[in-house]
Amino acid sequence: MIFTAFGSTRSGIKAWVSGAAMACAMALAVPAAAAVDVGGFKFDDTSKVAGRDLKLNGAGMRTKFVIKVYAAGLYLPEKRTSVADILKLDGPRRVTLIMARDVSSDDFGKAFMEGLNDNVVQAEKARIVSQIGKFGEMFAMVDGLKKGDVLHIDWLPASGTHIELNGKTLIDNVPDIAFYNALLRIWLGDKPVDRSLKPALLSDAR
Repeated sequence: MIFTAFGSTRSGIKAWVSGAAMACAMALAVPAAAAVDVGGFKFDDTSKVAGRDLKLNGAGMRTKFVIKVYAAGLYLPEKRTSVADILKLDGPRRVTLIMARDVSSDDFGKAFMEGLNDNVVQAEKARIVSQIGKFGEMFAMVDGLKKGDVLHIDWLPASGTHIELNGKTLIDNVPDIAFYNALLRIWLGDKPVDRSLKPALLSDAR
């Protein structure tokens, strides 16, 4: 009776240990939770760009007349709260947009160009006019953007601005950091495209 009870207990312990090990293995297999959820759109805590793990500086929703247009996340080598510091940062950078609704390429392109015009002075625009032209050509390459589409706008120090939609390259090797900084000003400039989005992109920096 004693032996039987002991054997039963030992079997129970083995089963418990085996179950615990399996639970740990399953937990390790599950991806880490996203750092930020913006209206159901998730942004990871880090994003690898040009071989470096960039940190999520902040994320928020772009709205127009209370309609959700896209969720945006800003990734930097180090978190920053100052726009001036962000524009001076060395290394790669990334803006990720996740579409919250369908938008035509014409409307999307118009919004981007208005954002540039509102935040870049004429002398600087003259300096990057060829890059702006390539940027405008990008919108002719897509029929439009659909809800759930992911657009990455990257600065790669070795080559320039790189833009891809759902993993497909739209623009590559566009030189001059001034052009990329002009794009950043669409969201971070003195007249940002969405005044509630700008602080959201900065608020996670600490």
